[in-house]
Amino acid sequence: MVRRLFVVMLALLLAVDVIRNAAVAALGSNSPYEASRVWSRHPDVQLAVGMTAIGKAARERKPVGSNIFEMIDDAARKAPLAPEPFLVHGVRAQLAGSTSLAGKSFEAAELRDPRSLPAHYFLADYFYRSGDPRRALEQVAALARLTPTGTSTLAPYLAAYAKDRSTWPYLRDLFRSDANLEDSSLVALAGDPANADAVIAISNPSRRTSKAGWVPVLINSLINAGQYERARAVWAGTAHVRIQNTTLYDAGFNDSEAPPPFNWQLVSSTVGIAERQPGGRLHIIFYGHEDGVLAQQLLVLPPGTYRLSALVSGEPAEGHAMRWSIRCDKQDRPFAEVALDMAAGRAWVFSVPPQCNAQWLELSGTSSDVAQQSEFTISNMRLSPVGSNG
Repeated sequence: MVRRLFVVMLALLLAVDVIRNAAVAALGSNSPYEASRVWSRHPDVQLAVGMTAIGKAARERKPVGSNIFEMIDDAARKAPLAPEPFLVHGVRAQLAGSTSLAGKSFEAAELRDPRSLPAHYFLADYFYRSGDPRRALEQVAALARLTPTGTSTLAPYLAAYAKDRSTWPYLRDLFRSDANLEDSSLVALAGDPANADAVIAISNPSRRTSKAGWVPVLINSLINAGQYERARAVWAGTAHVRIQNTTLYDAGFNDSEAPPPFNWQLVSSTVGIAERQPGGRLHIIFYGHEDGVLAQQLLVLPPGTYRLSALVSGEPAEGHAMRWSIRCDKQDRPFAEVALDMAAGRAWVFSVPPQCNAQWLELSGTSSDVAQQSEFTISNMRLSPVGSNG
């Protein structure tokens, strides 16, 4: 009878223990103080409460009470495989100026839980500060793999690493194995034109094409900074085209692969349609009921005089105008414009003023009160310098 009672009591105690563990698991990470009411001396609860208290103290810039560290030490004795106590010891060692001890503590935390995000984070910082970028980037790569949004979240940190030239070989190695991480990091870098050299240097040559996400970001940031020649060079290098002159690219309307802005941007919209046709022709349909640009290209013409000519064939509708215009980048109004001669390829001569380092050449239509459609083609286009700048 006594033996039987003992077995029943033991089963009840075990059941209570299981229930308490389940409650701790459910409440520990999200509600550590609620969990502490269930089992305040459980190591998971102690660690959750302790880490929460440390985080709160850090936010409020207040010292952490010694009782919190004592609680974490107690949890470490009960759960020697938990990484949190070692993380805390590592941070305390850092604050005390003991860098070597901090590194060993963070390594111990990672050893106990290879999936611990804080361990990888602190190790990345430790190795970077210790002048070991290769091992630092290994930890960053681990963070990228372990977090759902790691690639996009860590890109700014990798961009910060890239500002140091000594890290470039290690970043190239890292990006070789992770194209998504490369592209996100380079996008973060490319937003600052000062990073152009780093972006080009660490990008994978096999993926250095106009389709890479960082390419338009870098080109636009260089354009916004007024570095037009550099922007055009990056565009040409990633589009794999040769720039034979400084005037107009694809005057024969044959290259549909190289992207804008230093190639033609052709519009298909409610304004009309602009499209390449075989034989080096640009086919234009202007609907006539809405003003707008149908074709444009960003040029980098030095100050001087230029001649634009083209052969235009088709039947224009009366009552509205098609025209070429050219304006300085970041300016709304053109400094020169001319009506499109629909019957003959009459030359247009214009002068680029000083302090106009890049220009938008645009073909646009102006609507009339009664919408009338125009359809024509442009071919044999030429843009060349005139006189002393020729």
